Amino acid sequence: MADGPHGTAIGQSGHSCLTASRTGTGNNQAMAGEANGEIPGAAVTLRGVSRRWGSVTALDSASLHVPAGSFTVLLGPSGCGKTTCLRIVAGLETASSGRIEIAGRDVTNLPPAERGVSMVFQSYALFPHLSVAENIVFGLKARRVPEAERARRLDRAVEILGISRLLARRPSQLSGGQQQRVALGRAIVAEAPVCLMDEPLSNLDAQLRADMRREILSLQRRLGITMLYVTHDQTEAMGMADQVVLLREGRIEQDASPAEIYDQPATIFAAGFIGTPPMNLFPLQRTGAGLVIAGTNGPVLSTAPIEVATGGIRPEDFYRADTGIAARVDHAEYLGADTVLNCTVGADISLLARLPGRVAPAPGSIIHLATDKKSHLFDPRTGQRLAALADYMETHPS
Repeated sequence: MADGPHGTAIGQSGHSCLTASRTGTGNNQAMAGEANGEIPGAAVTLRGVSRRWGSVTALDSASLHVPAGSFTVLLGPSGCGKTTCLRIVAGLETASSGRIEIAGRDVTNLPPAERGVSMVFQSYALFPHLSVAENIVFGLKARRVPEAERARRLDRAVEILGISRLLARRPSQLSGGQQQRVALGRAIVAEAPVCLMDEPLSNLDAQLRADMRREILSLQRRLGITMLYVTHDQTEAMGMADQVVLLREGRIEQDASPAEIYDQPATIFAAGFIGTPPMNLFPLQRTGAGLVIAGTNGPVLSTAPIEVATGGIRPEDFYRADTGIAARVDHAEYLGADTVLNCTVGADISLLARLPGRVAPAPGSIIHLATDKKSHLFDPRTGQRLAALADYMETHPS
């Protein structure tokens, strides 16, 4: 174990235990908040930030604004650039181009300890030979914060997290959830206006993840800090975030509230990534009356005056009816509160329908699915949402 530069401690796990500096060019806004017992959040802005390694681009001209005091989630599949983005904000990676601002201050070339951020890692990065209390205040000791101040911050974190009985234990004596709370405690005592979290719940079981989601969100609301949170789990993103930033192959695919990204996905990728199960996507072709699912005789799902499009309907927007889309049931997945039917429409188009309660049609039987919602329309060439007919006409001149 060794102390890294600028007050960053490097643990045996190889991850940094990153905490905010309270000296030099440290964040004055955060220090002013301490007098009131609160940690004011700070806005985070990325302007055209890229990260490249030779011919590999991990982040490509990313621009986003995280409002002060908000809970923003970077969401996307593995390898999309979300952790790289987080590490650039933290100062653990250097941007190849672009600018990073925290609380309106350009921190692009500042070391991690001078940015006013704390970080919670996926591995928790706890020192195995130190007690819980020693782990929590380690960064404060490294920065020579006075003992009385360390004790005050420790007491506050312990009260918030309810871990007073764990203070004398070592990490090996803790459960996964308890280790997570210790890692959160270390971020709390830093009293930084921005907290960065890199998939902090991925090592926990499903029930504990749900519990910790509520705890983390409650903690963020109570402290008023800005939180930038990385996950590939859309349930975490949709349930916790004020703002979801969906990334794909290093680019921001959509930046919106959970409700907007669910109700109005900007692209085919966003539509297929968000939702459990994800949105049904299928080719549409024109008949005399309008657009129908390719290979079927209807019903008409859109009257837009276009020849082809990719349509989308969420599984939960379907219901069984006497007439509608004729679908052959392949199998049913009973989930307790509802049932997901896996169906085939037309020649070989798969369709999912999420119906309330227990529904058990025989495999191979034909049912009819109807919806009261308008079909989402996407350009099959670009993948972009056709928000209005005008959008289509601008990109498809006659």
